[in-house]
Amino acid sequence: MRDGGRIEAAIRVLTEIETARRPARLALKAWSDGARYAGSGDRAFVAGLVLDALRRRRSAAWRMESDSPRGAVLGVLALHWNWPPDRIAAAFAEAPHGPGVLSAAEAERLAEPRDLAGAPDAVAADLPDWLAPSFLRKFGDRVRTEAEALARRAPVDLRVNTLKSDLDRALKAAGPLGAHPVPGLPLALRIDPPAAAERTPSVESLPEFVKGWMEVQDAGSQVAAACAGDIAGAQVLDLCAGGGGKTLALAAAMGPTGQIYAYDSDARRLADTVRRGERAGIRNLQVRTPLRPDPLKDLEGRMDLVFIDAPCSGSGAWRRHPDTKWRLTPEALTRRQADQDAVLDAGVLYVRPGGRMIYVTCSVLAEENEDRVAAFLGRHPGFRVLPATGDPHWLPRLTAEGYLRLTPASSDTDGFFVAVLARADGRTQA
Repeated sequence: MRDGGRIEAAIRVLTEIETARRPARLALKAWSDGARYAGSGDRAFVAGLVLDALRRRRSAAWRMESDSPRGAVLGVLALHWNWPPDRIAAAFAEAPHGPGVLSAAEAERLAEPRDLAGAPDAVAADLPDWLAPSFLRKFGDRVRTEAEALARRAPVDLRVNTLKSDLDRALKAAGPLGAHPVPGLPLALRIDPPAAAERTPSVESLPEFVKGWMEVQDAGSQVAAACAGDIAGAQVLDLCAGGGGKTLALAAAMGPTGQIYAYDSDARRLADTVRRGERAGIRNLQVRTPLRPDPLKDLEGRMDLVFIDAPCSGSGAWRRHPDTKWRLTPEALTRRQADQDAVLDAGVLYVRPGGRMIYVTCSVLAEENEDRVAAFLGRHPGFRVLPATGDPHWLPRLTAEGYLRLTPASSDTDGFFVAVLARADGRTQA
């Protein structure tokens, strides 16, 4: 495909996402399935342009003075892919597959884009208007800085599985893909984002990955799991296990001792946990499915640690899933808060006296983080907050309350919130 056809394909996919509110992954797959003539480079180009346009949708369109997929694409090509105006004009004019000749107004904007300094905060930060107050509340005068970091491309992070390998061996295996260590995380490797129109290296194709030496897991997620501390020999329940990323990290930290139980309200998601656990060589994992009666009844009051990776807006992962930013609604956020309250209350049932509960979201919104913990403590005064981590590298990210807050701008990870909640041991003080 020539550039014009690729750009036109990206505009069509963006239009489908916008008009049908279709997830970007599904819209791109539908285009790819129907474009048998497209090679791997074409697919990487189209996907990269679509995702970058979603990341920069409002700011790029505003600078081009065109609130449309075409305007956003023009802005991304000019301002973030650094294409000169003549290259953009030639690609758009390509017949018969290009998007069409630039108008005089478009050519003028390419030559002199509007200055973003004059844009409203929500536009400059690439946020829906209704979310701007939440960001202002949390970040104050850092709104634009934090939101801009959430609009960058994300790296691929790997967690070395100590049950089967170590950092040096894993680095040797993944080094040819550009992997390098991550400061502050002794078991993390990172592959930096590729150029705008290039494909991310396929880690899954490495023989060592297939053998279970490493897992794909964002560095922030690894830090969140590490907040469990020393759990060797412990009884641990991952109450919202999902695909099992943090389950596997917790199991590796436990080694062959103790027992970890993985549960999720959606039984279908646990299939990946089983498969990944087998590949990682975990022997002390029990998967509990909601398809059986009272699947967690025997765990009540017995757990040293209940780990809750709560359902959330996913705002901390907008670098990876930028379309979710635009599909999130106030009503959906309210439902998520109710889900978070419910799963926190459910977790209480399994924590033994003196045990802990760790609450994690991949959200940067206080409504899903500090507010939910404060509400929980009001309902359950027998719990108190412990500092989320004692690791000196991450200590500066602790809030005054002892919560851990990570963002792309502050820690070069996805956005995460971690609260460690300790249950009173039940003994009467003299």
